[in-house]
Amino acid sequence: MIRIPFIYNLRSMTVRWSSTLVAVLGIAGVVAVFLATLSMARGFRETMKSSGAEDNALVLRGGATSEIMSFLPLEHARIVGDAAGVAHDVDGNPLMSIEVVMGLPLTRRDTGQKNNVLMRGVSQQALAVHDTIKVIQGRFFKPGLAELVVGKSISTAYKDLHLGGTISFSGQTWTVVGIFDAGGTSAESAIWCDANLLNQAFKRRLDVFQSVTVKLGSPEAFSRFKDTLTSDPRLYVKVERESTYYENQSKGLTTLIKALGFLVAFVMGIGAVFAALNTMYASVSARASEIATLRALGFSGRNVIMSFLLESMSIALLGGILGSFIILPLNGFAASTFSMSTFSQVAFAFMITPDLMVQGLVFALVMGFFGGLFPAVHAARQSIAGTLRGM
Repeated sequence: MIRIPFIYNLRSMTVRWSSTLVAVLGIAGVVAVFLATLSMARGFRETMKSSGAEDNALVLRGGATSEIMSFLPLEHARIVGDAAGVAHDVDGNPLMSIEVVMGLPLTRRDTGQKNNVLMRGVSQQALAVHDTIKVIQGRFFKPGLAELVVGKSISTAYKDLHLGGTISFSGQTWTVVGIFDAGGTSAESAIWCDANLLNQAFKRRLDVFQSVTVKLGSPEAFSRFKDTLTSDPRLYVKVERESTYYENQSKGLTTLIKALGFLVAFVMGIGAVFAALNTMYASVSARASEIATLRALGFSGRNVIMSFLLESMSIALLGGILGSFIILPLNGFAASTFSMSTFSQVAFAFMITPDLMVQGLVFALVMGFFGGLFPAVHAARQSIAGTLRGM
């Protein structure tokens, strides 16, 4: 099948550059919004997913969907430490951290507004269990003292969370003695302190906690560890890999972000498609005699349709590429959002990856296809004789 040379479409795009530019910019805007939404969801999901280690296990009360909804008696935590598969330190003690979590309203430096920040009470072995977390300034807190170590993502975002700063809550003054780096994970959005002291400060029972995080001898030991606990008649617990737990915690908000983003992109996409329709209908109208001449020279209606679709999708591809470049500076941009699983703010970074950019280009091509389809069919159906007689 003989095809109409693309140079013909290229000439038309350059001759009618103003309408082409409008269509390109419209599609670029839609793709930019689309990619911004996807990169936000991807960044949040990856931040949460990377918060857990494959060789760590999280133990919650049976039926609990998050740490906030869980509680465990202290005697259950001791049973967890004796389970098969748990790693031990050089002194033979099980590597586990008995933890409590709650939200604490603190004031942001930039806006002056109060946001909930995650307070995590941990055991003294927490750094050995969460071994990717490193104290980069100061030191770790001492048990029994009102001391805090703060994630670096929030140490500069909130008032008085710098090294040496003090905050007061529950009638007690707490001092920041350390800043820790968690490798960009959600842990950097938390404040750590002594679990017993945190329970005491909020007048909670000292023999009840919310979760136990355990360091396993190896990732393969998880099944044995889980089977040991879930088959123990003294316990009613839920056991998950730490990585799986955090990935599951991200699903609800990630789905919501994508749904809202797709809705906005869809509405904007309709506008972009109509812009492409107007551009292509105007092009068909201005080139009626050219189209009739092409048909008279032997090019079929299918040739004409393919030619106009190619032109429309080329315009859309240009818009998609431009939209991708517009949004690239957003990659790595720090942001925060409210996590329903902890009722606190979680810091994350936008993440624009090659597969997301491919999705943006595909979305642009889809808009170009539907924006050019009806004008292309209209062009192919024009009367050859009638058009040529009117020349």
